Amino acid sequence: MNKIKEKADYCLNCKIKPCSINGCPLNNDIPSFINAIKKEQYEKAYETLTKTTILPSICGRICPHYKQCMGSCVRGIKGEPVQIGELEAFVGDMAIKNNYEIKNLSQERDLKYEITRDEEKTIKNSNSIESEDKIKKIAIIGGGPAGLTAAAFLARAGNKVTIYEKYDYLGGLLVHGIPEFRLPREIIKKSIDKILELGIDVKYNQELGKNLDLKELEKNYDNIILAFGANVSSKINIEGENLKGVYGANELLEYNNHPNYEGKTIVVNGGGNVAMDAARSIKRLGAKKVIVVYRRAREQMPAEQKEIEDAINEGVEFLFQHNIKKIVGEKHVQTIEVIKTELIEKQGETRLVPIEIENSNYFMNVDYVVMAIGSRPADFIKNIGLELNERGYIKVDENGLTSKPKIYAIGDLAGNMSTVAWAARSGRNVANQINLT
Repeated sequence: MNKIKEKADYCLNCKIKPCSINGCPLNNDIPSFINAIKKEQYEKAYETLTKTTILPSICGRICPHYKQCMGSCVRGIKGEPVQIGELEAFVGDMAIKNNYEIKNLSQERDLKYEITRDEEKTIKNSNSIESEDKIKKIAIIGGGPAGLTAAAFLARAGNKVTIYEKYDYLGGLLVHGIPEFRLPREIIKKSIDKILELGIDVKYNQELGKNLDLKELEKNYDNIILAFGANVSSKINIEGENLKGVYGANELLEYNNHPNYEGKTIVVNGGGNVAMDAARSIKRLGAKKVIVVYRRAREQMPAEQKEIEDAINEGVEFLFQHNIKKIVGEKHVQTIEVIKTELIEKQGETRLVPIEIENSNYFMNVDYVVMAIGSRPADFIKNIGLELNERGYIKVDENGLTSKPKIYAIGDLAGNMSTVAWAARSGRNVANQINLT
């Protein structure tokens, strides 16, 4: 407890709050909740956080803090930033331990920190329910971070919320996308239990397009929120990508249906946290060698630096500024052709662009290739009667509304930024929008 107090005391309680306004996707009031920790007012710290988030124990552990809140910390200009993630997780864990409640939203309280990167605005909270006529029935399809957050903010405003989940558990990618060594399952379960205490109903083993019909839901609910994610691994469309032994990282993590890695060499293609999670999981499952191939330099990797360092410490190897040209084998993967790249500046590009170096290609013997270069929605969304955008995601307007007036889409499914905090932000935004209508 003394160490937590020391880490809280390190915060300067900046009035301009760059960590909140510029750094945190959820715009959590970071200086205020840390100030409550300084005073050992842990329940107040939790109340402050839950104005904007209902996943503190989770986001405090897995958010890319150095790219978000800690990356905007004033303390970080000349030294180490405040350990915001650790402090947030501490408050969330205290709430679980001491059974602090997520409070309902009141008419007197403003929904603060509704801030985009381009503009700052405060949405007046009209969430209190003055009559039965204002209570809405809302169905949420998908119980991941976006769906759970939307459900919580809707239920806190007095609405009747039902989550339809295709598995027999809630959590989505929190459970089947992030390995337990990064996010303990007990923390997820207890965090979700706290959310469900708001009176949210859940119907398990319900999958859209199979035993769940969107048109039927439209008849029975005032609004529907689609929050089932986009977890199909993207392809790079190279020769040999359909050979046996080529896997999608998202599917390996979701279904936990791994081949036997013992004594094998595995290449993971990609540079994000999914690539790190896959590489570390595969190494822990007994692979002789795991090599991450990334076409840019280490400093351009989207993965959190801590995750990269942890992977290196666990024996994962890295080939920076390399690209896979093709995968070779008769029926099963045998070798891959890789080529070296150089990074150049291109007009109109904010990042350095990798360009292949002529005649630098060579072959590597490998047993499996794992693609971790992004994800896309499942193909069935083409058949649910909603307009898609040019990238194949469900098309939504600035309020998250789809081409049908009662139906919203949030999180990865709508092409939002693929982090837990941004998914939660999209869920909260749509909940606030529904609450205000």
